[in-house]
Amino acid sequence: MAEASRWYLGGTPKHKLRYREDVEIRTTLQELLLYSIFLINLCILTFGMVNPHMYYLNKVMSSLFLDTSVAGEERTNFKSIRSITDFWKFMEGPLLDGLYWDSWYNNENLYDLKNSSRIYYENILLGLPRVRQLKVRNGTCKVHSFFRSLMDECYDKYTSKNEDTADFGLKQHTEWKYSSPRTNSPWHWGFVGVYQNGGYIFTLSKSKSETLNKFINLRMNSWITRGTRVIFIDFSVYNANVNLFCIIRLVAEFPATGGILTSWQFYSVKLLRYVSFYDYFIASCEIIFCIFIIVFTIQEIKKLKEFKFAYFKSIWNWLELLLLVLCFSTVFFSLYSNMQIYRMIGRLLRNTEKYSDFYFLAYWHIYYNNIIAITIFFAWIKIFKFISFNKTMSQLSSTLSRCIKDIIGFAIMFFIIFFAYAQLGFLVFGSQVDDFSTFQNAIFTQFRIVLGDFNFAGIQQANRILGPIYFITFIFFVFFVLLNMFLAIINDTYSEVKADYSIGRRPDFQLGKMIKKSYNNALEKLKLKKPETDEDKKRENKDLAEKARREGFDEKEIQSAEQMKKWKERLEKKYYSTEIQDDYQTVTQQEFRDGTTSKYKMKLSECLTET
Repeated sequence: MAEASRWYLGGTPKHKLRYREDVEIRTTLQELLLYSIFLINLCILTFGMVNPHMYYLNKVMSSLFLDTSVAGEERTNFKSIRSITDFWKFMEGPLLDGLYWDSWYNNENLYDLKNSSRIYYENILLGLPRVRQLKVRNGTCKVHSFFRSLMDECYDKYTSKNEDTADFGLKQHTEWKYSSPRTNSPWHWGFVGVYQNGGYIFTLSKSKSETLNKFINLRMNSWITRGTRVIFIDFSVYNANVNLFCIIRLVAEFPATGGILTSWQFYSVKLLRYVSFYDYFIASCEIIFCIFIIVFTIQEIKKLKEFKFAYFKSIWNWLELLLLVLCFSTVFFSLYSNMQIYRMIGRLLRNTEKYSDFYFLAYWHIYYNNIIAITIFFAWIKIFKFISFNKTMSQLSSTLSRCIKDIIGFAIMFFIIFFAYAQLGFLVFGSQVDDFSTFQNAIFTQFRIVLGDFNFAGIQQANRILGPIYFITFIFFVFFVLLNMFLAIINDTYSEVKADYSIGRRPDFQLGKMIKKSYNNALEKLKLKKPETDEDKKRENKDLAEKARREGFDEKEIQSAEQMKKWKERLEKKYYSTEIQDDYQTVTQQEFRDGTTSKYKMKLSECLTET
């Protein structure tokens, strides 16, 4: 038989495979360019939502209401409140002074805006501040029989079942009468409980003197009782200079153990989103974002119809679905928050004699920010899908994919030991060391110990015997043994991957070659780079041969590889032009035998070509 019918015996002709490969590479490149535009648009959208003034506004407000001390008592501020007496001193001192700015520093009246206060002369106090208390009933817990002769009252921790809804005290105004919570109001997650809306509520006056008299009246009539479990102080300000609302909540929790735990929330948000020309540019980016979502959704539906159940075998397809879910969630939260803002903000601003509940709007706006932050995180992670054109990144992904089973097995062993130490630390030190006060805190504390952040003195003081034993054994087993085992797994796998890449067992970086070729062609057309000549190719071949000598190949192998390289290029140029998609040239049996005599030589030739 004089000639073989095909170079590639059986299956699709190789020139068709190459044509399909080129089409796939071009499609991947187009997908990468389209996704890059989407990612740039998403970055512009997210950075446009964040204003550097948000941090400074939060800092100014927190400094005013948290760090300002009571007159004559430098150590008493909101952060240091520990008793009911300290709480009333704060209410009648720093809180009033921070809320009511009626005049300039030289007592000159500058503003006449319906007697509204302007904090730091720039931030308008919206509506009236509100103070709210939640209580629990007496008898919600049981007193042991041994102590019933000493006390007969018992107030448990706060829950919705234990909440007291009966009127108390003077029973004349809202602060003495229970107000039912609204159904759409978010609950507050505190240190020692989760608190719903409603309770015993009163709003402050626009007059500083009237508010002071109100506080004195409440203090004299024991508005805070043994059943009090939390007090909220809510108010909002608006700064027109930077178009930002600052929603402030000061929280004082009264745990069943006694004392007071203080916490706070300062949310600087941009509720009026479309004011300047830059805001309308961000709005156009939001429209483009929605268009991209529709396009990507159509693409995934087509893939799902084509591959059916095989579609779910790829982790990248799962990432695509997760990203689409997050994108649709982002759009939903954006539409919902904007609808609520434009529905409520006008009514809230008109009622200047009442409390303006901007906390509900800020709550949903913060959720929107969180969702879009998670979205852009996974959007950046998707970039790893297109790393095949880069050798270094391909080595990284290959290393992680190969050692994933070993890492899972190691993680099981690691967390068994880790959680055993966490429970030991919680039980031994939990009652005396803040870092181990809860099981969750113990887990995070151990991660901090691994990173070198620990309080050995506190552990040792809590238990002079078990403390040092716990610390030394944890450092030895977790830090010196387990972490080094983890690094050994990664290092060993990376060495295997690198060895495979050095002998040619690696993916073909066709996308990277196409990008590099297009870049060089563009430079040559712009006359920024000289076209490659035969002399350059000869010089490159000499460099490759020299590199092969350094790697241990002898002269005979190098010459054979160079001959195979020339033969491969001549044969591909003659028979496998991608311009011919349906017809192909025949190959003689002698050419077929010459091309298959030495797979090793062909592999060496490919290594020299790719290098």
